[in-house]
Amino acid sequence: MTTSSAATGTLITVAPTGAEHAKADLPQLPTTLEELVDTARRCEAAGASLIHLHIRDGEHAPTLDAGYLRAAVEAVRETGDLVVQLSTGGSVHDPLEQRLTVLDAEPDSCSLTCGTTNFGDDVFLNPWPFMSELYVQAQDREIVPEFELFDLGHVHALARLLDTHGLPFGGRVHVDFVTGVPGGMPATTAALMAGVAMLPPAVTSWSATGIGRGHLPIMAAALSAGGHLRVGMEDNVVFRRGQVVEHNDELVARAAELAALLQRPAMSTEDARALLGVKDRRG
Repeated sequence: MTTSSAATGTLITVAPTGAEHAKADLPQLPTTLEELVDTARRCEAAGASLIHLHIRDGEHAPTLDAGYLRAAVEAVRETGDLVVQLSTGGSVHDPLEQRLTVLDAEPDSCSLTCGTTNFGDDVFLNPWPFMSELYVQAQDREIVPEFELFDLGHVHALARLLDTHGLPFGGRVHVDFVTGVPGGMPATTAALMAGVAMLPPAVTSWSATGIGRGHLPIMAAALSAGGHLRVGMEDNVVFRRGQVVEHNDELVARAAELAALLQRPAMSTEDARALLGVKDRRG
């Protein structure tokens, strides 16, 4: 894999909600359909080209309900041109069988975590048979996976998936390093670069996420090494010391500003679609 092909632009993913934060603690967290649509619109304007969605129900609790998922995909798709990616992780408490049903909502992309990891006091379960089944179903449904890597062992599992099942739909292989989760790889430049060095040749692009305090260091490291970025309130709710994030577009705008300073400006949604090889489901 080379990073030079990514040097002309930066794919900025926004992960606006997640499954961990409570609406009661963060009223500005976008959990309703109306809030997600507004977030998508504002973040696209700020420089995002992909949105990674976790869905909440009427009580603001994480849900994998088919109706909520499909409504969110359709509403966000109608409001702009962002690549719509659904999380297949759900929350750490969701059963594996239900997590597979996320693909029924027909997103452009889905997350595919390449291994089980400790997640704070919990365990984020991703055994090989589940990973394999999710990957094959995504291929069959022409949905592009984003391979999420929480640890270096996950890079090896990614290579095993590709060796076993071939390339994803569209022929591109995009991965995201999720760093700083208690139990996963640390949010350090050294850890990130170790993961990048291990990536199999089939990988065509990579991005990185820094949880909490790792947000800015990982952003800088990824940009300097030719990678792309994921930001959002799923991963970080503090803009700077003493200042809580009020809207996801603040994080997107800062990422776009840094990318522009490094002469790798935020990528358009059309360039992002080409980079990822997604199927055009608009209209």
